[in-house]
Amino acid sequence: MSGRAGAVAGAAELVDDGRFLEILRRRVAIPTESQEPSRLPDLQRYLEEEIAPALSALGFSCRILPNPVPGGGPFLIAERHEGHHLPTLLTYGHGDVVRGIPEQWRAGLDPWRITVEGERWYGRGTADNKGQHAIVIEALGAVIAARGALGFNAKMLIETSEEIGSVGLDALLETEAAALSCDLLLASDGPRLERDKVDVKLGNRGAVAFDLTISLREGSRHSGHWGGVLEDPGVILAQALASITSPRGQILIPQWLPKAIPPKVKAALAGITVDPSDPSLKMPDDWGEPGLTVAEKMYGWTSFIVLAFLTGRPENPVNGVQPDARATCQIRHTADVDAEGFLPALRAHLDARGFHQVEITDRRANRFPAWRTDPENPWVERVLASVTRTMGTRPTLMPNSSGGLPSEIFARHLGCPVIWIPHSYGGCRQHGPDEHVLVPILREGLSIMAGLFWDIGESEGETA
Repeated sequence: MSGRAGAVAGAAELVDDGRFLEILRRRVAIPTESQEPSRLPDLQRYLEEEIAPALSALGFSCRILPNPVPGGGPFLIAERHEGHHLPTLLTYGHGDVVRGIPEQWRAGLDPWRITVEGERWYGRGTADNKGQHAIVIEALGAVIAARGALGFNAKMLIETSEEIGSVGLDALLETEAAALSCDLLLASDGPRLERDKVDVKLGNRGAVAFDLTISLREGSRHSGHWGGVLEDPGVILAQALASITSPRGQILIPQWLPKAIPPKVKAALAGITVDPSDPSLKMPDDWGEPGLTVAEKMYGWTSFIVLAFLTGRPENPVNGVQPDARATCQIRHTADVDAEGFLPALRAHLDARGFHQVEITDRRANRFPAWRTDPENPWVERVLASVTRTMGTRPTLMPNSSGGLPSEIFARHLGCPVIWIPHSYGGCRQHGPDEHVLVPILREGLSIMAGLFWDIGESEGETA
């Protein structure tokens, strides 16, 4: 089998004959937890021992660069140049993962060792994001093997600090914009909307994280003597948090919300069913903004989440009125609101309700701006047509993902459209215990990307 069909079949065969599993086994075994400073050598090792050799074997020149921000992990920039007259494609991925938390995984599973159970491959990073950028690299290799060339110029950026807010990425692009200049950024991250249907996403929601703290005194005081007399920071902070939403999660700070979902976005989301692929995930209709569908809440609206809330020591409580309380919170938002106004609006909201004691600390390092590529951009239809050609059905076009990605950073520095094709699913348990990928989606992902890379490099006269 030759031509496009040969490239697609060759990519899928990597799963069938076990080669892709072995690639992923090696990469998952490197514990690239970017939240842990002690793992910085592992982040470097991942790029040096795994990514650079894989790309060098495909004819890419590779550079590993230190992070311009202290504490951030290194970057790898790779390039394969085939001709000044050819289009240039930039791909992206991240080699870091969230903490492994091995004690929370099911018996018999280890975050740093792939365990195969039927069509599931368990391991930290299998879905987010080692498996996905491995698909991209191997699909590039399949096209080179079938054609002898890509037919376009290819660049790749792998960072190792995405899970801590892509620390240093903005600064890197300021100095490396020329080296990374491209006609299109095409990358893979996040889950599909539906397990059995491909989707194409044009950006991402943004994320703003912040701490709410209240500190009233030094040390706790005997609860029998002082309870009911001294102010309780846990109660005050709980009341402050409760004022942000209704009892059923509707956000009550108008400045955090879009005026409306844009018509193009609303039309794209019409009729879309969100499939969590996990029977334990219940999505009651009355949670969140009234009158919106689940898809509109996830992809077209603002959400507010309390990530952590602490007063005292829950693992060892004492009979005392506590001195302080702290909560870490997060807002996810679309490109239709001004994120810079979120915390001033929160300050005004809390003050108006008497919560002057509650301090707000911006966790700016954990921010992602929102971004949405224009669906009318010609590259969008080219990508959709290629996926349709491979799969036989047209993929779902999503205005943006629900999660955070560095789309805006690339678009701002490089002036290119940004398109994401995810190769995971809603039940993959990324960021939690028992993270895994599904073999059918891996095969489809390799096929889709090989077909897409073939089509981008296709010249007149070539056939499938």
